[in-house]
Amino acid sequence: MAKKLTQRPSSLLKVVLFGPESTGKTSLAKMLAKHYDTHWVPEYMRDYLQEKWDNEQKICEPKDIIPIALGQMERENRLSQSANRLLINDTDLLELKVYSEAYYDNYCDPRLLKHALNNRYDLYFLTYIDVPWTPDDLRDKPNDRIGMFQKFEAALEIHQKPYVILKGGLEERFRTAVKKIDELLKRK
Repeated sequence: MAKKLTQRPSSLLKVVLFGPESTGKTSLAKMLAKHYDTHWVPEYMRDYLQEKWDNEQKICEPKDIIPIALGQMERENRLSQSANRLLINDTDLLELKVYSEAYYDNYCDPRLLKHALNNRYDLYFLTYIDVPWTPDDLRDKPNDRIGMFQKFEAALEIHQKPYVILKGGLEERFRTAVKKIDELLKRK
C-alpha cells in the first residue's frame, strides 16, 4: 500500500489548488489546464463521497480516508505521465489530512500523514473564502468558512509549503495563478 500512496518522481512543475470547500478550486484547475494545454488532476474525494451519498451511505468515516488517498495518488501518478510540463492538482494528500483532522477530532492516519508530508509540489494556491458558498450533496460547512480557511493556511505554514493566497473573482484568481506559474516555468 505504501507504494500506491507514494508520489512518483517527475520533472513536471506541480501546483495544487488547496483550500476549503466551495472556493472555486475545480473551476480554476480546469481553466489553468486549458490555458497551459496540460492535465488537471480531479479531486478523487468528491467522486468517492458522491458515490457513497448516492448509495444512501451519507457519512464519510475514518475508514474512507485511505481509499480516498489511494485514489487521489493513482490519478496524480497516472496523469503525470502524459502532462505537458505542468500538472494542476485539484487537491492533494495534505488537503485530505486537513479534512481528516477537522472531522475526526484531530486524527490523521499515520500512513496518510507520512505521504502528505513527503509529496512535493512547487506551489500551493490557497483559495480564499471571498466567493459565494454553493451548496451541494457533500458540502456541509457554510457557517465555518473562516475556521476552515485558517486550518488550511495553518497546515501550509506548519509544514513550510510554498503558497500564494488567491482572492477575488475567478478571472482575478486565474490571472494571479498564471503569473505565478509563468514565473516558475521560466525557472525550470
